[in-house]
This record gives sequence, C-alpha cells and structure tokens, in this order.
Amino acid sequence: MKQIVRAFYLDIGHWALDEPERWGRWAAPVPISEAERSVKKLEQRQKSRSNQRTRERLPVLPTLVRVAERRLKEARARLDALNAAPLGSTITVLGETFTVPHKTARLDGRPTIVRDAEGRRRTFGTDEKRAFWAWATIEILRHTGIRIEELRELDHHSIVSYKLPTSDHVIPLLQIAPSKTDQERLLLVTPELADVLSTVISRIRSVDGTVPLIHSYDSHERSWNPPMPLLYQWQVSGENRRISEHTIRDALDETITASGLTDASGNPLTFAPHDFRRIFITDSILNGLPPHIAQVIAGHGNVNTTMGYTAIYPKDAIEAHQAFIARRRALRPSEEYRAVTPEEWDEFVGNFERRKLALGDCGRAYGTDCIHEHACVRCPLLIVSPTERPRLIEIRDNLTDRIAEAEREGRLGEVEGLSISLAAAEEKITQLALQQERKQSPVFLGVPTFDQAVGRRIDAPSLPGSR
Repeated sequence: MKQIVRAFYLDIGHWALDEPERWGRWAAPVPISEAERSVKKLEQRQKSRSNQRTRERLPVLPTLVRVAERRLKEARARLDALNAAPLGSTITVLGETFTVPHKTARLDGRPTIVRDAEGRRRTFGTDEKRAFWAWATIEILRHTGIRIEELRELDHHSIVSYKLPTSDHVIPLLQIAPSKTDQERLLLVTPELADVLSTVISRIRSVDGTVPLIHSYDSHERSWNPPMPLLYQWQVSGENRRISEHTIRDALDETITASGLTDASGNPLTFAPHDFRRIFITDSILNGLPPHIAQVIAGHGNVNTTMGYTAIYPKDAIEAHQAFIARRRALRPSEEYRAVTPEEWDEFVGNFERRKLALGDCGRAYGTDCIHEHACVRCPLLIVSPTERPRLIEIRDNLTDRIAEAEREGRLGEVEGLSISLAAAEEKITQLALQQERKQSPVFLGVPTFDQAVGRRIDAPSLPGSR
C-alpha cells in the first residue's frame, strides 16, 4: 500500500511538470520516504516464518511417507476384497465389515459402492485412486522438489536417458517443462523415483500398452495444450481426464489428516505442495550439495532465491558456541561440575520447606542464616501471605497493649523494642492493603500461568475495563 501511495504522489508531480495549469495545484511533497517503503523487514519476517515451517515439517516427513504407503496398501486390500466378493455378500477387511449391494450399474457387473456396519456409503475404487495419487505426489515431490504445476505437466516423454561420454552407462533423467521461469531443466532420476514413475506409468497404460493422449488446459497461459501422454490422469466415467490441482491437494490433506501429526501448539500439522520443495532444497544443502547446483536443480534464476528456500541451522555458530562453553568450563574449578550428593539435594530442598513461617515465607537467600534472631515481624525479608492479615492485625493490637503495659510499669527498654516491632507490623499491614488495592484496580492483568496440557503460556484473564 505504501508503494502505491508513493507512486501516486510521484505521478502527480510528474504530470504537474508537463501540465502545470491542470495538475500544479495538486502537486505536493511525497509523504512516504524511500526508506519507509522498504519491504526488507517484511521479507525477513516471511523468511523466518518459512524457515520455522520447514524445520517443523522436515523431521516428520518419514512419518508422512509411511502413512501414505499404509493408506495405499489398506485401500488396495479393500478394493481387492470387493472385486473378489459376489454381489449381495458380506466381506470383512482389516477388521471392518461391509455389505456388497445386490445390483450394480457397471457394465462389467462389478460393484462400485458398499455399505459399512453403520450403513454409510463407501466407494473403494475412489478411495484407492486418491490414496494412490497422494502417495505418488508425496514421493515425486520429495525426490524432485518440483512445483505442483510442473508435477501436473509431467508426461511419458519427460523421462529421457543420457549416456555418459566416458562410459556406456545410461542415466535416466526427468525433463521438467518450462513453467515459472520459462526454462526447462533435467533432473537425475534416483532408483526410488524411478520406481514411483514406473508404477504411475503402469497404472495409466491402456490395454495396448500406450499412455493415453489427453487435452489439458493451461490456466497460467490461458490456452489449451495439444494432446499429451500426461502422467497425472485418471478415468472419469470412462474418459481419461487430467487430475486437477484441487484433487491433488485434497488427497494430500487426507493423508496428512490420517497421520495425526501436530505442530508445537498441538494443532493439526498442514502440508502444502510447496513445502516439499523447501524441504528438498534444505535437505540437499544440509547433506553437502553446493548451493549453485541446488539452484540449477530447483530452476531458480538466482542463487539467493535458492538460499532463501533453505532453513539451515547456523551450524558454525552452534559449534563455536559449544567450543566456547567447553573452554570456559575447563577454566573453572572441577568441583563446580561434580555430581550432587543425596544429602546436598535434601538440604537444598529442605531449605525451601524451612522458609515457610506462620505469617508467610522467608525470602532470604539459600545458604544464609537468619540475622534477625527469628524476629520475623521486624524482618524486611518476611513475605506476608494475604490470608494472614487478620493474624497480623492481632499481633499489632497485642503489641500496642504490651507497650501500654510496659509504660505503666516503667520498663522503658522494653517499650523501645516493642515500638520497633509495632512499626514493622503496621508497615506490613500497609503493604498488604496496597497490594490488595492494586489487584482491585482496573489495570491489573493478573499473573500469567503455564498450561501443562498444551505447553504454552496463558495470560490471566483481565478484570472488566482493563483495556
């Protein structure tokens, strides 16, 4: 918004130079300086949020992969059991019971839907399709780091071979069509990626062994592409169609939900297709891939863009800090780092128990003795509990009576000592009154507490009007 306002004022100033009779009265100094329109802080915040998102998802990626494989196996087991069951029968798969209908609308006579024990409608064929493409999407994205639009543009011709000039060894490559940067690139096909791609091709082949040619619409170019043997296609009502981006995202969300992964605050973890791209680049650089090579693989025009995708921990800073702590510890006496004995620990814990007094708690430092001969009313380190205020008032009244009695008896030395105790008691009563007054004020926000269930700080509810 600041850039738009600044550009508007600059345009008026430029027009005023060309047509002063029309725009001169509207010309004014630009209220937004060049420094104010800087987006450096915004970019840094976005980079920080992106890094935190990558660091949170990189460790749980193996769990997501295992869940995707498990869901695909279970979906195939249900579908195979349904295809083998006669019409009108009852089948039990993976501990669940389903009822096969007596009639079917398919030409091959096989059922399309079943009913579970609660009567809900289930489509095992659709479930298996979505589980398969969720698994394929996760595998391809995590092994290549390509964008989702590049994923949907993969076709049978994208898999090419390259013979090394120094030997006869043939290397499979994956050709990525130009997308965001209008520049194609070649990626090395690992054995794991080759297994996934071969599984996808085997699934979409026709009876004659060829991959069907389908039309597709390019939403970015706003044009129809010629028929191509796209890998991301499936049959809908007997017609081969391109799988939409919305369907891919929904299938991915279903797998993530089934994984039960949560973030640091306990909320369900979310994965976007672009998260796999950031994870791929970060993991590659962490494992020693040079940044300029990662730039070529990712298809970035600038290596700074590639480094912006990485969420690498400051390894050098962490190692240097650890070395500094080790050197500092070596200079300290070894007795400071010895193991604490049970007797010392009991003494430390018992110290806090001995601090509990009749009127509250003692605030003296650990390991120090009482210098007031346990005359707690006089001691400024006595932390009086608000619930002991009536007892403190009783002590004050008792001291007043004792002072009056000592004055009548002529014990002036005792009067002086009791007067010091009386002044300390009245001061503590005044402190309790001020503390209670602050709590009842409209600006008191309470003391923050820590919720052990969710592991985060929760501010105490404010009183009415404390805004």
